[in-house]
Amino acid sequence: MNFKSYFLSILTLLILISCKSTESSFVKSRKTLSNNYLTGNSIAIYDGINDTTFVNLKDFSSDFAFDMKYATDDNFLKSKVYDCDECYLRLKTIKSLVEANEEFKSLGYRIKLFDCYRPLDIQKKMWVIMPNADYIANPAKGSIHNRGGAVDITLIDENGIELDMGTSFDFFGPEASHNYQDISRKIRKNRALLKSVMLKHNFKSFDSEWWHYNLIDSSKDNLANFKWNCN
Repeated sequence: MNFKSYFLSILTLLILISCKSTESSFVKSRKTLSNNYLTGNSIAIYDGINDTTFVNLKDFSSDFAFDMKYATDDNFLKSKVYDCDECYLRLKTIKSLVEANEEFKSLGYRIKLFDCYRPLDIQKKMWVIMPNADYIANPAKGSIHNRGGAVDITLIDENGIELDMGTSFDFFGPEASHNYQDISRKIRKNRALLKSVMLKHNFKSFDSEWWHYNLIDSSKDNLANFKWNCN
């Protein structure tokens, strides 16, 4: 074998090894992303944004449904307290929420949101209407909603129909508790599905409200009064 043939053989071998290594890394990367319910696009859009920054969920995903109750008078206060129905959260909350929704989608469901981040001024406004800590967190202490780490949610099926959770959103009675057992097997199954997936994706439940989930450690974030633009 002359030098030229030997050189070409070595070069071909190196190219094959390189391609094999690249393919292996790609497959491993794809597997990791799939397991985390992330895509290359979702990773890219998070780049350069601090985890505690307030962002609009609609800028990161179009796969959620919305029924923002406090932007209407269809709520227990019987009063519209938000100027418009945007859903802002801290980026770290959105990351976990998007991951949870991707898993729900794989099961034939999607998340519908009733409430997201709530500015502290809105909490004060709600407190004036209903100054009762059994229903609303006292703004002197604030809530996880005021920290951008809480969501009020349910699940909808592929036809947009809400799963039966036994009570309406913001039903203040024992029937809304995760611990309440005098409900049908179907309702228990629906609540268990919602809870199990949310807990898997870095949220914790609120015992007395089947719809309320807090991002783990979000209580450490500061209360906020950021207001979004409705124009």
